[in-house]
Formats: sequence, structure tokens, C-alpha cells
Amino acid sequence: MLLLSWNVAGRVNALPLQAERVQSLRPDVVCLQEVTPTTLPLWRERLAEAGLPHAMHAAGDEGVARRPLMVLTAAAVPLSGLEIPGLPWPERALAVLMEGDIEVVNVHSPTSPKPERAKLDTHLAVHAHLACAASHPRILCGDLNTPRREHADGTLWSFARDQYGRLREDRGEEWEHDELALLSGLQRHGFSDAFRLIHGYGQREISWGWKRWPGGYRLDHLLVDGLEVVACTYEHGWREEGLSDHSALLARLRRP
Repeated sequence: MLLLSWNVAGRVNALPLQAERVQSLRPDVVCLQEVTPTTLPLWRERLAEAGLPHAMHAAGDEGVARRPLMVLTAAAVPLSGLEIPGLPWPERALAVLMEGDIEVVNVHSPTSPKPERAKLDTHLAVHAHLACAASHPRILCGDLNTPRREHADGTLWSFARDQYGRLREDRGEEWEHDELALLSGLQRHGFSDAFRLIHGYGQREISWGWKRWPGGYRLDHLLVDGLEVVACTYEHGWREEGLSDHSALLARLRRP
């Protein structure tokens, strides 16, 4: 199974070329973040043309007009929705069960400055959902807006820390624990970071970068439980040509 996960940055003018890039890879499942009410029907149409007619998006609440970004998952096989209780922004996370019993959870985490612990409570809600034992394989992918830094020994720094690794007084250890609930906390429940499983921690990688100077963060991730990771890479060229400010993540997966 070829999976593609990409934060498409809500871009209307770039959508035709974005869709061409996605279609050219002939993926079996696509998880998009930063889809908007304007681009949603366009993406549904283009993904159906690519052989992915089964699509679901995360429904928002009454405040969705103020938060127009949502996630969209499309596949070649039928999908059924699963509930993730406790999400502060329900349009930002979607759990589906693919025909054939593979669960895919597509997440676009709020950024750290957003108020009322939106990022942290999103991570805790998704963690609680995936920490429950399941008899089927599971996939978590998307823009998790963390970590700030990855070290060669696998240690992670969240955005509770400053650039020197010091915990910020206004955040602290609880913030760090909650922000890393997915990347670190799901390991004890059988999940593996697909990219690091293939490439290790010696290779520094970014999936989001600044326009005006070098550097960035690896914010886009794929965690798997019950599946073999055959390959996992980033399509940096799509970001570098300006189609999005995020690189797409591509992974080849199969049942063990």
C-alpha cells in the first residue's frame, strides 16, 4: 500500500499542480491537511479522478468559520468513520477504518501559540484513542507541529523548550509531556516512527522550512502499528517549488 500524507497549505491556485503531483504517484490512500471549504470539493473531484473515490473529511463545529482548515482522507476502498472523543478542534483529526480493516488517523495539530491548550489537548485525545488495544493495523499520519528538535539518540525536544533546550517558564514539563504524547507516548503501545525506522536518527530532516533562510522542522510524521514499513521518504521538491510550505510524506507499507 502506498500512502501519501501532505499539508497542502490551503492553496487554491496551486491545487491543479498539487493534484497532478499526487495523481502521478498512484497512491492507495491520501491524507491531506489544510483543506478548506473552497478546496474541499476540488480535491474530492481530483482524487476521484486518481482512483480514490472514497473520501471523508473531518467535520467542524459551530466555530469552523473561524477555523476553516480541515483534514481529508481518500482511498481506493470504502471508508467508515471512527470517533475520537475529546478533540478541541474536531475538524483537525479524522479516524477512518479502511475496507480490509486498516485504521488511518489523519491529524493536523494546532500550532503552539493557539489558545486554550488546543495543540496539547489534540495530542492527548488522539493518544487516548490509539492507546487502546486494537486487533487491526493502525496508521497515524499528518502535520503534528512537533518536535522542535530530534537528537541522534532519539531524544526529542518539544516547543516547550527554547532553542537552547531550556524549558520555558510559561510551558514547562507538563507541556512537553503532552506535546510529545504522540511521537514518544505511543511507542509503548506498539507504534513506530516510520521514517526513523528506515533511516535512523543520524539523518537530520525537515519537512517544513522558512522561505528566507535555511532550516526548519520535521513536523510531518507517520507512525504505524501492525504494518511493515518498506519505504518512507519526503518529497521535498514539491515544497521547494512552492506548491506548499510542507514536504509530502510517502510510505510503502504492507502487512507483515
